[in-house]
Amino acid sequence: MVTSVTSFGRSGLSDWLLQRVSAVILLAYVVFITASVWGGVDFVTWKALFSQTWVRIFSLLAVLSLAAHAWIGMWAVLTDYLTERLMGTKGNVLRIGFQILCSLTIFVYVVWSIQILWSY
Repeated sequence: MVTSVTSFGRSGLSDWLLQRVSAVILLAYVVFITASVWGGVDFVTWKALFSQTWVRIFSLLAVLSLAAHAWIGMWAVLTDYLTERLMGTKGNVLRIGFQILCSLTIFVYVVWSIQILWSY
């Protein structure tokens, strides 16, 4: 089994399991939000919903799940398609560059989401 320091988990199995668990959390969150706004929602109702601590925590869990899910998915795609064998010596440089770009983007979105969720 090949492991890499740039993967999210310790092995491919843990990455696979983490991606499946994060997908279930995201599905639960989408179902919850859809059910909450099904009949229509105004700003007061939306603010009241997100003023509850458990909704903020659930939203934060969904954001962290999305970040983990995205990182594992992007890592898998980048390591499959941007390889030294396929692209020559530039493959590793491109892959590492895209991994850094993806990780920075995910980090910014997570920090921004935390700021939005806990700002008021």
